[in-house]
Amino acid sequence: MALNKYLSERKQALAQSNRPALIMTHVVCGYPSFEANWKALEIMDSFGVDLVELQFPFSEPSADGPLFVKANQEAINNGVHVEDCFDFMAKASQAFSFKVVMMGYYNTVFKTGQREFMQRLKDAGAHGFILPDLPVDEAGDLHVIARELDLSPIILMTPTNSDTRLAKLAEFADGFIYTVARKGVTGSDTTMNDEVASFIQRCRQYTDLPLAVGFGVSKAEDINFIGKHADIAVIGTAALKAWENDGEDGLKAFFSQLLP
Repeated sequence: MALNKYLSERKQALAQSNRPALIMTHVVCGYPSFEANWKALEIMDSFGVDLVELQFPFSEPSADGPLFVKANQEAINNGVHVEDCFDFMAKASQAFSFKVVMMGYYNTVFKTGQREFMQRLKDAGAHGFILPDLPVDEAGDLHVIARELDLSPIILMTPTNSDTRLAKLAEFADGFIYTVARKGVTGSDTTMNDEVASFIQRCRQYTDLPLAVGFGVSKAEDINFIGKHADIAVIGTAALKAWENDGEDGLKAFFSQLLP
């Protein structure tokens, strides 16, 4: 599929660079505004990020920590709708060199209709989607439709999953696997240690797909650790904190220390 091919090419290019891992970042559509989103994406693109999650705001973002919960709610309060997110995604996918995946919650898909939502993702230039509240056992036709449209269902593996469950999750995944570095929600720092490395190795037993590591990645040392054990470092809350603290300058400074 398209995302698999892209990531394979990026991994080959990575081998010729000094960067230890591919980079995926995260933006909540419409928070604090679409104009601010665009400036953030321009900065991310200038630092050579490989993938960006565009999050469609939802009122109960169960996998997100406090900062992203606030961002989701404020975007909704500002009147951001699914239509706005699709429009923004279409513009971003055409303007930047990174590839875009959708992140959100299944209720948004359900309200739109599975086939219509997947088709609109495809039309907007997305390469995949992350729905952390949708168990693979309940995905039904959604993954079938996605594969018809060359969209990758990106599945989460967590430390609480049994080996049997990890094997089952791998059967449904495409593009890459999102390995969650610790229990809980996004936003808190994670100590990259032997426990995380061991979990990554457990996941690796069940899939040949690239492994992304998220939840708490915030500094260059984290990127180096991920590069030794996995393939993609996911930068979410730390980047949004940098923007909250000092806008464009803060985000540029954050990526300068993260990706020297």
